[in-house]
Amino acid sequence: MIDEKPFRQVGDPIPGRIVCVADHASNFVPDDIELGIDPALLGNHIAIDIGTEGIADRLARRHGIPAHIATISRLVCDLHRDEDHAGIMPTSSDGHLIPGNIGADLEERLERFHRPYHAALAEWLDAARPELIVALHSFTPSLATSDEMRPWQVALLYNEDDRAARHAIRLFGDEGLTVGDNQPYSGKALNATMNRHAEAHGRPYLTIEIRQDLIGTEAEQARWAKLVADVAQRTALALKGG
Repeated sequence: MIDEKPFRQVGDPIPGRIVCVADHASNFVPDDIELGIDPALLGNHIAIDIGTEGIADRLARRHGIPAHIATISRLVCDLHRDEDHAGIMPTSSDGHLIPGNIGADLEERLERFHRPYHAALAEWLDAARPELIVALHSFTPSLATSDEMRPWQVALLYNEDDRAARHAIRLFGDEGLTVGDNQPYSGKALNATMNRHAEAHGRPYLTIEIRQDLIGTEAEQARWAKLVADVAQRTALALKGG
């Protein structure tokens, strides 16, 4: 639908508590946008952060952590990129050409998707005054363009503010998990949403990346939602000095 919002919000934030943001939770492509790709690729990591929608929904509905969730594919407009980033309307991704984006109207995509998403997120966060933001992402075990396997089961990304990440790295490690510290890519290079809505306002945050082969089923998503909620709550307590 042309008029569909690029986000949905689940749960009502309680001021001063934890909230969740999921920028890449959807693989939806509006009917009037033709990407020119094999439809099977919409189930691939280039189109969606697999598993994150289910986890974000569970965080909101079962663990009291309201969520702001994207409802369009990152191939349509990457909401986790700055407006001037080359990948905001990708023409290729992990070796796959996205021909429908070549020469497409970027300004129209920004006005229709990116700006409303971030304006609504800013308003939502201003009202929530969160003690901690959980930015939820997932990563593929390996890229099509690389033979290198990614051994981390979960990772914490950050730019300048690592206050919360330091606690979460330790807490996930205590669960026996292999934890990435600014892996498989660095938050110092790609941290657009949290740079804008967290670091710019002094809000602590956790950008959590979970390996996609661990969260493909509803049962796995439920398990990780419980774990993420626990780590987030314990991190928030630690930040208070509790």
